[in-house]
Amino acid sequence: MPVAPASSAFRPRRWWLAAAAVLAVGVVALLFMRVSADKAPPPAAGPAAARPALTVTVTQPQRATWPVTVAANGSIAPWQEASIGTEANGLRLAEVRVNVGDRVQRGQVLATFGADPVRAELAQIAAAVAEAEAVLADASANAQRARDLQATGALSAQQINQYLTAERTATARLEAQRAAARLQQLRLGQTQVLAPDHGVISARSATVGAVLPAGQELFRLIRQGRLEWRAEVAAADLALLRPGQTVRITPAGSAPLAGKVRMVAPTVDAGTRNGLVYVDLPPPATRGDGLPPGGVKAGMFARGEFEVGHTPALTLPQGAVLLRDGFSYVFRLQADSRVRRAKVEVGRRAGERIEITAGLDAAARVVDSGAGFLADGDSVRVVQPPAATPPAKN
Repeated sequence: MPVAPASSAFRPRRWWLAAAAVLAVGVVALLFMRVSADKAPPPAAGPAAARPALTVTVTQPQRATWPVTVAANGSIAPWQEASIGTEANGLRLAEVRVNVGDRVQRGQVLATFGADPVRAELAQIAAAVAEAEAVLADASANAQRARDLQATGALSAQQINQYLTAERTATARLEAQRAAARLQQLRLGQTQVLAPDHGVISARSATVGAVLPAGQELFRLIRQGRLEWRAEVAAADLALLRPGQTVRITPAGSAPLAGKVRMVAPTVDAGTRNGLVYVDLPPPATRGDGLPPGGVKAGMFARGEFEVGHTPALTLPQGAVLLRDGFSYVFRLQADSRVRRAKVEVGRRAGERIEITAGLDAAARVVDSGAGFLADGDSVRVVQPPAATPPAKN
């Protein structure tokens, strides 16, 4: 029986081996191509797109002389407030002629009490005075006769002394009745409540028909209509303030006022460490309310600044100073038309300008308009600021 050759049995296996070898060669070739691609130099980059230069205007710090101020808060209060009460005791209030806000003059009648009981007592005392005068006249006549007869011995010394004593007693009784009459005249005058000074009525507690004891308050009066600002100033700043210094006061909801320091309190509050400074407000206006102009009233809150001197200042427009992360910065223009951010310290403000206290010299060129859009190192194009437009003529 014939036997098949051995090579025919291994043909399928050789085919699979050949296929595996070809696949391995392909994988190796792919890996080699990838490694070669990774090691190849990157393609040359094209020219980068240039960042456009921002258009800005520049300015330089200016030197000026600015006032040194001390800021404070406080309340507006009457310069002096008078308490107007009744001196009549146990009388009925018959009429009240003024109300809160009325302006009154010195001696003006504000209220009246029922005077009938006082007039009746005054008439009774007047009759007692007339009686005392008659008694005194009779006693004086008797005493005079006793003096005439003293040398003749017609009357004893005891009788003469009795006549003289009766005269002195009648004189004393007449003086007592006259004093009582003057007292009743005073009580009659007290039935009218008069203004002790000119000013503005700030409070009223008088009620028609009330029977009031002596000393009961009826009205409160802002004397002369004068108001003052009582500023609370830190103890460290009190030494800078003197009477007569100018103060700019801005009441809440009212126009600013100019005042003058009248007095600095001699003590400091132990709790707040602030001292009171009394500032006189402008004199009352001539209009009906009798108060300073601008609608200022007692009890209003106000802010103010005391001018304590003048010092030189290096200033910039407020738009050139940026506030970032709690610090102030400016952008300085370099020779290559790029900007560099510089940290500065600021101080006082006046109008549209701000004081630079540190971090900048007077020769620096600083970006004015457009600073808010810049970053450190940006390239800029400087242009002239637009000229101010003259006001149109009517």
